[in-house]
Amino acid sequence: MLNKAKILYGYVISNKMNKTATVMVSRLVKHSKYGKFIKRTTKLHAHDIYNSNIGDKVYIMECKPISKTKSWKIIKNNN
Repeated sequence: MLNKAKILYGYVISNKMNKTATVMVSRLVKHSKYGKFIKRTTKLHAHDIYNSNIGDKVYIMECKPISKTKSWKIIKNNN
């Protein structure tokens, strides 16, 4: 049985590190009591071979750990 890696969609918010971009991923979570959907964001470090700029829309894929905080890689850059 094959394990499929997670693929997420987000925006580059920082590209100051060498070959690393910080990507902000948003998701909707339903409130347990009131039932209202709340927007939550997560910042992830991703391996960047495309030299993405701030504001770029990117797809990131889960991969084996590259460093202490980096275990995602950018697979598609939609400028």
